[in-house]
Amino acid sequence: MNLLHELYQQLEQLRHMNQRAALATLVNTLGTSPRKEGEKMWVGEGGAILGSVTIGGCVDASVIEHAEAALAEQRPRLIELALGDEEAWGLGLSCAGRIEVFIEPFQTEYVPWLDLYRALKSHVEEGGAGVLMTCLSGPTIGAKRLLLDDGVTLGSLGDLELEEVICREARSAFTQGVSRTLSLTQDHKMVRVFIEVHAPPVTLIIVGANHIAILLVQMARSLGFQTIVVDSRPHFATPERFPDTDALLVGIPSEIVKTVPLSASNAVILVAHDYKYDLPILRHILSSPVGYIGVLGSRQRGEGLKKFLREEGVSQETLQRIHVPIGLDLGGRAAPEIALAILAEVVSVRYGGTSLPLRQLKQTTR
Repeated sequence: MNLLHELYQQLEQLRHMNQRAALATLVNTLGTSPRKEGEKMWVGEGGAILGSVTIGGCVDASVIEHAEAALAEQRPRLIELALGDEEAWGLGLSCAGRIEVFIEPFQTEYVPWLDLYRALKSHVEEGGAGVLMTCLSGPTIGAKRLLLDDGVTLGSLGDLELEEVICREARSAFTQGVSRTLSLTQDHKMVRVFIEVHAPPVTLIIVGANHIAILLVQMARSLGFQTIVVDSRPHFATPERFPDTDALLVGIPSEIVKTVPLSASNAVILVAHDYKYDLPILRHILSSPVGYIGVLGSRQRGEGLKKFLREEGVSQETLQRIHVPIGLDLGGRAAPEIALAILAEVVSVRYGGTSLPLRQLKQTTR
């Protein structure tokens, strides 16, 4: 189930039950990686954990204690917790450091809070993206504002002077797709805001129902990706070969792809290795906002495809969007290793990663 959908269901359930609870959100990780900002847990009265999601590790006990205090005061609070190596590993982080958790009591009478989640859920389910901003400090602590990628805004952070600046930063978060805590100072005012990005799950549109496609579908499922497999050959594109795919579409691939809505959350992967499939599909998707375009084949074959498109008037800048040869250089040659390399590149492009070993990157804190 989509995490945003699950969270909204929990909010509705608590509202109808008139049950007091606090929502704890991991809003910042300092000195640790990879980052997990946005992880949530519900804490009810008496320290009961509601739902199936916890922030994790030994941190839960501290969060529960602070959540009970926030419930008693009916006021949000931002807490900072130091982590040892074992606690960091319990959270899925790679090293010791500190984390910040924002705890906010759920008040059933605060309808606008629920309305923001309702609008965000509806927009994401329709294929859009949104950023939910939450003030973490100051007199308007807990105030929220929603910014959707179609320009619609709802709610207020309570400081009109800073809202425009914060919204500009939030818009840049759409491109990276990563939630983070923002600290801003303007006119001697310091404000901290959690920018929580929500987007549809990545959908892989895989053209070609071969053995690489089977492995891509299997691996993509564990990453939470949705998959669509397209092929003109009904004896290859069968439910028996692709039991885990979300959609199996048989017909002329270029015509089918034109019927699929394309957004930045899509990745189109061409593994059919056939010019008559690849060229018409590339002509179509290069004019779309699709987030990743990859073609299985050699560098020479890739240059041949680009030459055809260049002669048709496609700009060099646009052609740079095509990843061919496809995938990161992991050194593997077996089919599962090729599929892993492809998905690694999809993830790297989605989040703006460097594709370098983490040991070569400087440690950063926010």
